[in-house]
Parts: sequence; structure tokens; C-alpha cells
Amino acid sequence: MTGIGWLQILLFVVALVAITKPLGTYMKRVMEGESTPLDAILKPLETVLYRAGGIDEKADMPWTQYAFCMLAFSVVTLLFSYGLLRLQGVLPFNPMGFSTAQAPGYGTAITPDLAFNTAVSFTSNTNWQAYSGESTMSYLSQMLALAFHNWVSAAAGISVAVAMIRGFSRYSAAGIGNFWKDLVRSTLYILLPLSLVAALFMVSQGVVQNLSPYVQATTIEGAQQTIPQGPIASQECIKMLGTNGGGFLNANSAHPFENPTPLCNFVQMLLIFIIPAGLAYTFGLMVNDTRQGWALFTAMTILFMAGVIACYGFEAAGNPNIAALKVDTSTSHLGDLGGNQEGKELRFGLANSALFAVITTDASCGAVNAMHDSFTPLGGLVPLLNIQLGELIFGGVGAGLYGILIFAILTVFIAGLMVGRTPEYVGKKIEKKEVKMAMLFVLVAAFSVLGFTALGAVLNLPAGSLWNTAGATYNNVNNNGAHGFSEIFYAFTSATGNNGSAFAGITVNTPFYNLTLGLAMLMGRFFMQIPVLAIAGSLSTKKYIHTTSGTFPTDGIVFIVLLISVIIIVGALTFFPGLTLGPIVEHFLMHAGRLY
Repeated sequence: MTGIGWLQILLFVVALVAITKPLGTYMKRVMEGESTPLDAILKPLETVLYRAGGIDEKADMPWTQYAFCMLAFSVVTLLFSYGLLRLQGVLPFNPMGFSTAQAPGYGTAITPDLAFNTAVSFTSNTNWQAYSGESTMSYLSQMLALAFHNWVSAAAGISVAVAMIRGFSRYSAAGIGNFWKDLVRSTLYILLPLSLVAALFMVSQGVVQNLSPYVQATTIEGAQQTIPQGPIASQECIKMLGTNGGGFLNANSAHPFENPTPLCNFVQMLLIFIIPAGLAYTFGLMVNDTRQGWALFTAMTILFMAGVIACYGFEAAGNPNIAALKVDTSTSHLGDLGGNQEGKELRFGLANSALFAVITTDASCGAVNAMHDSFTPLGGLVPLLNIQLGELIFGGVGAGLYGILIFAILTVFIAGLMVGRTPEYVGKKIEKKEVKMAMLFVLVAAFSVLGFTALGAVLNLPAGSLWNTAGATYNNVNNNGAHGFSEIFYAFTSATGNNGSAFAGITVNTPFYNLTLGLAMLMGRFFMQIPVLAIAGSLSTKKYIHTTSGTFPTDGIVFIVLLISVIIIVGALTFFPGLTLGPIVEHFLMHAGRLY
């Protein structure tokens, strides 16, 4: 670890704190229908969209109608994307001729199971990619089937989060807002202007943005090389801002076409966190107590920094088996490179690689600038655990806020049990229905991650069979033992957590993994959003409970510590056995000289 590395991490935290209040204030104005500086430009377009869709923007929906509209919209857009992917071979903007069949000498077939997995992945804001983007997807598929979801899935996440905030901020109300209005306003007033500015910045840094055919180049050695082109910058900005993470190129944000400079890398990391951080302040404003929002922000920041310190520390310590080697530094530069450099972009270094890994797994983003599969065992445990904690450490766009609010409900419930009082949070009684829905939220994630991981670990699918068309062995993992188990564990954790990053030493483009990971994504998105909306609907009907001397304060240090403890305990109790079988065992084996 170096001083300059810690300085970069500190600068990131300072920039994030500086952005949180103004952006959170702006988002509150947008989602509450108040005037904004962009009204003169965007209000006419907003009105046209309402009229074209037959939307009554003044209608207030009960939680059941809100949930139905959200699910219906997701199903329709999922089917649209599936159809477009299956038909990309006959559609325009396909200069490389990619189709549903294997392209001659280049390209991956978009089979029905891969199209299903991809459509579900982008609809659920996961952006898990079982393919190489530059050798599989046409420009039209990238822009319309995939980038489209980067916008609307992020907007849907913001909408659900704001609907839950309204559950706390409204009293004796029948509705929690209008899904269509929330979707339109979050897209037009939040995602669009921020993405436009970010895209222009990225182009200035050298991120590619064109519709040109791929370039065929001859290397110095005389070999032929295909250099991809395409509308990368426009997808890159919303991929980060919407915590989507799906890269135009297979190397994702490690590729210089997507992430060419250290400044661009810094801005990309900020884009991942600014909306989730801002929504914490939005929560405080909407419940008329900004201390509540800062309490959530503080809990998130403490957990975030704990992850950064651990990940950076283990990566800087490196692999003791390599450190023990005698390196002749007079003939090799290896002696100048400390820590675990495997899978890292040297232009970013250990600090920015570890920081990026923690940020992208704290949020449900999944973009990467380093290979998580190549991290040290405990360095790789940090991104894995971040997702398993519920991705509520800032979390995905919208998903992070409603995730930590679920744990806030559980925290005040536990505190109420300790003192024998009915739990309350920001003026609302937390009763049986809210606790049941909160526990359902937690159990869905555990059932999906552990159930599918067990299935993937025990099934030894024959190579070349119906369910294992890739012909890979060892259950499709490229490493055996503890690390192979970690690859399976990470895959289903990432899918259920709607993250999209991977321990990429696993072959997942098979019918078995495409279908099971797709189901895990659906469960992790929609089976968890429905309990959230049910809680919002229940809370909105309740009356305000005035604070008394017996009310447990939820804006101070005691609450923050208790909230962090509940988050860690739930994650540890649920997933610790799996973590023990994977990265923890691998750590001790590494120190015993056993590597995978």
C-alpha cells in the first residue's frame, strides 16, 4: 500500500460527499414533481410522452397497481429484447454480420438460452454477460436491446426506491405514486442530463463513439488483428450511472476503448456511486429529517471503507508463494512491482483496481477494471461478500436505498425487542406485516444464492450434453478445489444480487447456466422488489407517530452501529459456510503452498 494510493481513495470519498447533497436535493425536486432548471427544455417532451402513452400523470397508484405496472413494463421490454437479439442477423447496423448462427471464423451464436439470459440480465439491471460483446452483438443490439435497458431498468430502480420513501413520508395515504410518471421523470431529468455530460467527457478522454465497421490491422509480427469500433461512449456513461456494468467490449472498463485514462477511471467510479449516495439524502429530505439520510449515508460509508481497506490490503500483500521467489531485479522489472499484479491494468495500479472492485460490488454495477478471479483469496472475498450483504452499501440505483431501508426496519425491530417497545422508524410503527416482508426480502436472496450454488456444485454435467454444450469439465469451472467452488458461488451471488461481475474462470454460456442464472436474476430483482412495494403500501396508510422520550433515535451513532451489526450478522450467518468452503479455505491453502 502506498501514500498516493490512499490519497486517491481519499479524493474519491471527498468528491462523493461533495456531490451527495446537491444531487440528492435535485432528485427530490424531480421525483416530487417540483420545478427544476431543466423544465423549459424537458417539460414539453415529458408531456408528449404522457399523451403518447395515455398516461394520467396525476393518478396515484396503490402499491398493487404500482407493482403490476412495473412488472408488466419489465415483461414487455424483456420480450422485446429477446426478439431483437434472435433477429439481429436480419436487422440493420450489423457491419460484422453477427447473427443467431456462428459467424464464420468470428463471433458467438445467440442461441435461445443465451438470448433469454441476456434479455433477463439487462431487464433486471444485472448486465451479466455470458458472451464477448465485440464478437457477438451488432450495433443495433448494443444500442437498442442492451443500452435501452441500461436506461429503463435504472429508472425503474429509482422509481421503486422513491415509492418506498413515500411509504415513510406519506400519512394515511392510499397510494405510493405513479409508476409511469416516476419512470419518465427519472429518465428525462436525472439519467439523461447526467449521461449526456458524462458521454461528452468520455469522448474527450478518448472513449470510442462511432458506427464504423471493425478495423482490420496488421501487427508488427505480420499477424492480422480485428480492432472493434462502435457507439461505446454513449453506452459507457449509462452503464456506470445506472449501475448496469455490461461492457460493450469483453474486457469492460479494463479496455482502453472504454476506460482510457486515470481521470476517466476516477469519473467512472464516481458515476457508479453518485445516484445511490444522493438518494440517501433524498430520503432525508422527503421524510423532513436530513439527519436520517446522513445516518444511512454514514453506515454505507463505514462499510465501504472497511471493504476498501481489506481488499487493498490483501492485494498489496500479494501471494506469499510469489514473494518467496528469488527475482533477479537486474534483468527483470518484476522486483519493482509489489503485491498481487495478476489480472490488473498497470496503468491503474493496485489502489484503483481494489477501489474499483469494491465500488462495483457495493453497487449492483458489475463493471470491472481488473479481473476479480485473479485477486488473492481474501481480496476476492471482499467483492463476493459485498454482494452477499445485499448490495446496500450505496448499492444499485434505487436498489441500494430500498435495501438498506429493509435492514433499517429489521434493526429497529430488533432494538424494539431489546427494550420491549413497538419499533418505530421515522414516525411510522413497524409491525408484523413490515417485518414479514423484510424477512421475505432477505430469504429470497439466500434461497437463490445458496440453492443454485449447491445445484451447480453437485451436478457433474457430461461434456457435450444437452445442458453442457460448451463441453467444459469440472462443472464448467476452469479451476478445481476451493477456487472452483468460489467461481460457482460468485456466479449465482452476482446474478441474484443483480451485479453482473464474475470470477470469470467459469464457462457459463451453456443451457444450464444460462437458464439457472437467468432465474436467479429474476428472483433477485422482482421477487425482492414486490416485498419492498408491499412495505411501502402498508406504511403509507399509517398515521404519524410523534417522537417521545421512549423512542429509539435512528439518526445517531448507536443506530448506525446497530444497523451495521445487523447487516454484517445477517450476511455472515447466511453465507459464512459458503465463504468458508471457498475463499477462506483457499487462503489457508495458499499459505500452505497449494495454488489453483
